[in-house]
Amino acid sequence: MPETTGTLTAPLTLEFPFTRSLGPVQSAFLTGLRERVLLGVVTGDGRVLVPPVEYDPVTAEEIRDLVEVAPTGTVTTWAWQPAPRPGQPLDRPFAWVLVRLDGADTALLHALDAPGPDAVRTGMRVRVRWAERRTGAITDIACFEPYGQSLGDAAVRSEGAPHDTVRGTGAPVPVPHDGVFPDPVTGIVAPARLDYTYTPGRAQTRYLTALAEHRTVGERCPSCRKVCVPPRGACPTCGVPTDEQVEIGPRGTVTTYCVVNIKARNLDIEVPYVYAHIALDGADLALHGRVAGIPHDQVRMGLRVEPVWAPGERHPDHYRPTGEPDADYDTYKELL
Repeated sequence: MPETTGTLTAPLTLEFPFTRSLGPVQSAFLTGLRERVLLGVVTGDGRVLVPPVEYDPVTAEEIRDLVEVAPTGTVTTWAWQPAPRPGQPLDRPFAWVLVRLDGADTALLHALDAPGPDAVRTGMRVRVRWAERRTGAITDIACFEPYGQSLGDAAVRSEGAPHDTVRGTGAPVPVPHDGVFPDPVTGIVAPARLDYTYTPGRAQTRYLTALAEHRTVGERCPSCRKVCVPPRGACPTCGVPTDEQVEIGPRGTVTTYCVVNIKARNLDIEVPYVYAHIALDGADLALHGRVAGIPHDQVRMGLRVEPVWAPGERHPDHYRPTGEPDADYDTYKELL
């Protein structure tokens, strides 16, 4: 970890695949993209929503009537992306645009391939550029590209008129569609990722530095005298600042635990295994830790354990039994 003015910082990435099933409307929309067909849904008052939803956002009424709209449209607003991030639609600077497709009453967010911000404006006409390989996802639209003649801002702001006159483009009225396609898309897996720069603060910096030396330190509250671990810089009970460091452990007591039977992705630990709350000697809060070196069905409350450090790691890999007699319940009942 790089150190800045005595406080640790490190990159932190939160990433996981999000799997969801699709209802009939979303299924038809994404399958339509695969077939180069753009679908919207019609509300009770005649508005066409693209992308479609299954319930009217105003009345909450279920809506299922699908229509096909045009692959051309008008930019209603935009923002320039000067430095594309991994996973974004284009690998060069581009514009994020809200595009109201011809025949729709709402706008679709996507990327616009443009040479620079001076080439983008509200009211410009654009069209879909389809991806060469389409799988039934929003990425089947590779991006939008400039097309035809831009409209005035007043035309863009107009609402409520028929679709073939509101934008002055002669755009056709949306065509009803049954939403039926061969081999429909019924579910999607969308990757979710957040990148952080994490700064643990002074208290946890001291805690992590001690762990690198195979020691565990907490901080004592000046009011209630409880030792908190990991230290947060303030007592969680009293709310007052803490700065008195106390070395605790290394041994401790299992207070509560659970048996894990579901194998986590990218975690090289065979199931079942035990994850426990462990109260280190001298601490007034319990830590989380994995218990190993003992059959999972022999782990119990009161079991005395000690840390096992993996080579080069800053934290214990797991805790194992010490062979001591179990701790008396009264010694840890307040730490459950």
